Amino acid sequence: MATMARKTPSGPEPQYLKVKNHLRDGIASGRWVPGDLLPSEAELGAAFELSRMTVNRALRELTQEGMIERVQGVGSFVAQLHRISSTLTVRDVHEEIAARGHRHEARLHSLAKIKATAEQAAEFGLKAGAPLFHSVIVHFENGVAIQCEDRLVNPACAPDYLAQDFAQVTPTHYLLQVAPLSEARYTIEATLPAELEAKLLGIARRDPCLVVRRLTFSRGVAVTSVRLTHPGSRYLLEGGFQA
Repeated sequence: MATMARKTPSGPEPQYLKVKNHLRDGIASGRWVPGDLLPSEAELGAAFELSRMTVNRALRELTQEGMIERVQGVGSFVAQLHRISSTLTVRDVHEEIAARGHRHEARLHSLAKIKATAEQAAEFGLKAGAPLFHSVIVHFENGVAIQCEDRLVNPACAPDYLAQDFAQVTPTHYLLQVAPLSEARYTIEATLPAELEAKLLGIARRDPCLVVRRLTFSRGVAVTSVRLTHPGSRYLLEGGFQA
């Protein structure tokens, strides 16, 4: 999550960052959720003993970053980050977020080589105990966790998967380059998050989530199986069909 302002060798951080970081941290932690009215400029100025001009700069920067929306004569509101959308295509989450003019960040939780269980092996058409690569990554939009990506990868299709820097390139982007997509199978479910998913997304175990499971193939070979868990309050799945 966002960090509070701290002193640097060149001197203290600008005063407006106190307000900016306070609001950003509150949004990221769920204190204020999409649509909530934030404290007014006057209230923030009094709380931090700052001028309205200084507070205004903090609000202006948060607006430019897409974290809040300001309505003249009404106030500032947490931006509707739940209007995140995805069609039923394999699309890179980084590109999706960047297309909205927002900031994407990926944080790697785990990356390892494992032995496939009987169920996992069957999904990939392999023998039980065969090697698989496993990664868990959390994706953020403007500092707010929107997706927990739990992925298995067939080493035969992406032998260098464990060597990638997933803070710089997403698994989807990398895999589409090394194993061109030929087929994808989806399931979509509204359910509660697993304990680790809830922890990584910063939500409660009782908070409903939208879970997309996807198995993709390249030239008939299973490349990757992924479970994408999204907090229900921050995600909207959209699609279209035309005959």
